[in-house]
Amino acid sequence: MERAWLSRKSATAVAGRDTGRPVIIRAAALFDGISPALLTRPSVEVANGVITAVHDQAGSVPTDAHIVDLPGLTLLPGLVDAHLHLCLDATSDPVGHLAETDDNLLREQMAEAARRALRAGVTTVRDLGDRGYLALDLRASAPASGAGSLPAIVAAGPPITTPGGHCHFLGGAADGERALRAAVRERAERGVDVVKVMASGGNLTPGSLPYEPQFDAGSLRVIVKEAHRHGLPVTAHAHSARSIADAMTAGVDGIEHATFMSAGGVDAPEAVIRAIAAQRIAVGWTVGRDPDHADVVMPQIASRMADLRATRRRLYESGAVLVPGSDAGVSRAKPHDVLRFAPEDMAAAGLRPAEILQALTSGAANACGLGHRKGRIAPGFDADILAIDGNPLEDPAAIRNLHAVYVGGQPILPAPG
Repeated sequence: MERAWLSRKSATAVAGRDTGRPVIIRAAALFDGISPALLTRPSVEVANGVITAVHDQAGSVPTDAHIVDLPGLTLLPGLVDAHLHLCLDATSDPVGHLAETDDNLLREQMAEAARRALRAGVTTVRDLGDRGYLALDLRASAPASGAGSLPAIVAAGPPITTPGGHCHFLGGAADGERALRAAVRERAERGVDVVKVMASGGNLTPGSLPYEPQFDAGSLRVIVKEAHRHGLPVTAHAHSARSIADAMTAGVDGIEHATFMSAGGVDAPEAVIRAIAAQRIAVGWTVGRDPDHADVVMPQIASRMADLRATRRRLYESGAVLVPGSDAGVSRAKPHDVLRFAPEDMAAAGLRPAEILQALTSGAANACGLGHRKGRIAPGFDADILAIDGNPLEDPAAIRNLHAVYVGGQPILPAPG
């Protein structure tokens, strides 16, 4: 462990306080977020939180550079969790606990949840449902410097839902065309990055059924049109087979979960799967489970597990854009650092190791609207960098062998083993 962690002097330099000197991070290998092959003996040059150059073993580095050596380790971009909930506490009763927590305490708990994700190598998160727009408060301070810094945060605010519908307790209920347009405008004025709509019911809300639609195609079109008018993408929570088809017809940019549930099981028409792939709609697939709580599975999911896995593989084989997100916070199996356990789920759907790593980095960054500066180790990108033991292109689970995390060039001390 000592080989990977920086001395206090090195940490100060990487943090950009050693002005006038470029900082070079050297390691044994590098996955850049795109290439199916590792770069050997790389040197990554960082200045002001941004990667300015990437050299291979034959490349020259500035003679006055401050060198940070991470011998024997592999560098890769920070992971991107494209779907989590910082306001939910990953216990057996996250909804009940949320109701008992005031905004000041909740804000602190959300910050700690974000830091937990960061300590596991998740340097960017997309919060797809909070209460009171608190994730936007955190976004304003992320990333910050030092050991208490946060990951970059993409925020949706409270999801738009029906009165009494899925996640209504987050405060986003709206009914009728005028109210739906107003709900989108409110989010645009607040400064959200994406509009989240609950097209179907869900598993977390008492009285809500995931296989039943909440909004019809017409209502979803109203939301999409208004959001696009404000320059905002729309992603739709959709378990229901009908809701998935309606969301696709309405022109959403993303579909979360996409389980194709029906009352009796799973109904995933080939024509809909092919249309989702052809339209390049980002499919947010829920991956990663804490192995200590692997038995915690929501009943609606457990009874359909085999068919859900088969549908996921069909989506992959169709060429659909698959975006990994953990849905962290919703149960004990979903702590906020659970994305590190995603590779096994992704491999089960047929993805090869390079595809898994790409999806967890550059692919998820693209889906979050940050593909121009996150998810890659390349000049011009933010210096969000992990250092791990092992070759992730042979074994993607090596992302759990984490030794160092940098956010914008800042060294972050780790917690998980």
